Amino acid sequence: MLNFKTTVVAAVMAICAATLMPAHAQAPIKIGYLGTFSGPIGAIGQDNYDGFMLGIEQRGGKLGNVPVQVLKEDDQFKPDVGLQIAQKFIEKEQTPIIVGVIGSNVMMAIQRPITEKQVFLIGTNAGPSAMAGAQCSPYQFIVSWQNDLHAEAAGKYANDKGFKRMVLIAPNYQAGKDALQGFKRQFKGTVLDELLPGMSQPDFSAEIAQIAAAKPDAVYAFFPGALAVNFVRQYQQAGLNKTIPLQSSAMLDATTLPALKDAALGLVTTHYWGPDLPNPVNREFVDAFEKKYNRIPSLFAAQGYDAALLLDTAIGKVKGNVADKPALQAALKAGIPKSTRGELKFGNNNFPINDWYALEVAKDGKGRISLKTIATPLKDYQDSYHAQCAMK
Repeated sequence: MLNFKTTVVAAVMAICAATLMPAHAQAPIKIGYLGTFSGPIGAIGQDNYDGFMLGIEQRGGKLGNVPVQVLKEDDQFKPDVGLQIAQKFIEKEQTPIIVGVIGSNVMMAIQRPITEKQVFLIGTNAGPSAMAGAQCSPYQFIVSWQNDLHAEAAGKYANDKGFKRMVLIAPNYQAGKDALQGFKRQFKGTVLDELLPGMSQPDFSAEIAQIAAAKPDAVYAFFPGALAVNFVRQYQQAGLNKTIPLQSSAMLDATTLPALKDAALGLVTTHYWGPDLPNPVNREFVDAFEKKYNRIPSLFAAQGYDAALLLDTAIGKVKGNVADKPALQAALKAGIPKSTRGELKFGNNNFPINDWYALEVAKDGKGRISLKTIATPLKDYQDSYHAQCAMK
């Protein structure tokens, strides 16, 4: 009898304890972060990752009020390495979400293997034209931009400045080729020459000599990371900055300006984001990033941060059930009303629709080299490839 009473009491106590205890904590959602952290564009990858992690840390290590575990890997800007990492995330780690991807060459190698497995790909930088068109996917959401668009804004700004004859230069890889195509899509003048130096090329003396010989009204350039620093320095050392204006896009920002310093003052670049955008989320982001990392954030950091905000909202909408893929798709597709750029909204191809700005290198209120918004060449602008995407 004693044993029976003891068992009953123990059972009752266990039930009461279970009732009073909080619900069992949900297991962390694994997120694979695939970025470039080494080589000439490693600084871009680090800023992108730092922005993403800042968004998570501000939420106590959670997204959508659910703990997340971020698995960070370096693709070394190599498509084969990126593919191996993606397969590891999918097969070994079983991550339902993969974030990042800096290089378009890497993105083109991994996009289909990820999305065909119905794993969500949240791109935070690379946006190749093919993925915006025929290769679009309901499992792919690009938080940054389609590769051509920063260059399209530069082409429109060149028209507004009255340039008629220009030389174009960009590195010989997917994003570089997309940039030149984008510039020509908007530019109404004559393109005298298109130069495509190699991605690992540190010396641009031959190209600069060709530019000088062509005597254009201006030059349009796109180079990522350390390549941008090398090109701008050599352009100025050749004295061309005094006679041929240099216009750029997506290459003058907080990852390159600390190296260029005062030499970059007065140069103009184009992009959808600048540190002086006045919306409240952006002001809070810039302040928090500077406080944590002791540097001005770049647009790449802003893109990473916006990815965290998007996932926070979407995962919250599905109450952490990322296995409900149709629901998560719909939550991501809805975008977010407030981000570093203002509203983050997607077109039919799951690429964002943004305003595009001209930004001048200038000193900020603290005397630091930064960017100042001076014009808006394109407003509420969607990429040129969305009509080739079968999604609505």
